[in-house]
Amino acid sequence: MAQVQRLSQAERTEISDARMLETAIRLIVERGPENTTLKEVGELAGYSRGLAGYRFGNKAGLFEFVVRSVGDEWLQELKAATAGKSGYDAIAAATDAHYQMCEQSPDHLAAFYILWFGAIGPQSDVKQVISGIHDRRRRDVVRWVQRGVEDGSVAASVNAEAIGGQYSASIVGILYQWLVTPDDLPAVKALFENLKETVRLWLNPDAT
Repeated sequence: MAQVQRLSQAERTEISDARMLETAIRLIVERGPENTTLKEVGELAGYSRGLAGYRFGNKAGLFEFVVRSVGDEWLQELKAATAGKSGYDAIAAATDAHYQMCEQSPDHLAAFYILWFGAIGPQSDVKQVISGIHDRRRRDVVRWVQRGVEDGSVAASVNAEAIGGQYSASIVGILYQWLVTPDDLPAVKALFENLKETVRLWLNPDAT
């Protein structure tokens, strides 16, 4: 008779974290952060009512876990989409990846940005985490533009820092619109496509 292989503590923790992550995301999207409790996250994930509290400490710890987890998930998608690309090609691929996440992982994206916009308040405990993620994304764009200048696909006169800031702000604005009208994907897709055309002009202003 085959023996049942026991999971290690690390494996059990990974599984419970994944289940609680999915539960937290669902509750945040359905009820909002203010009505998401640690007790329900633990219980609805199939564990004791105290496990989420033990694991995350408080709601701020839970929300930071959600933001970091979805942020890491997005980072992997972005790396895959932009691998080997520079300049316009990298930014266009990143823009398409944003739209694909709207289509394929709407709950993850919605929970992330619900917490993102909630972090604007002065009492937010995840504001610093959000700020770090936003800055990392801006720096990615700056790096793609600089690589484009180096390989000649981007005009040498462009301001990479300015484009990084403007593009990042535009993406956040489009995703805010998506949160408001999540069922109108054609309109959201049009906004992303328009952004790509605008980026093309930013990168080669003398080509018009």
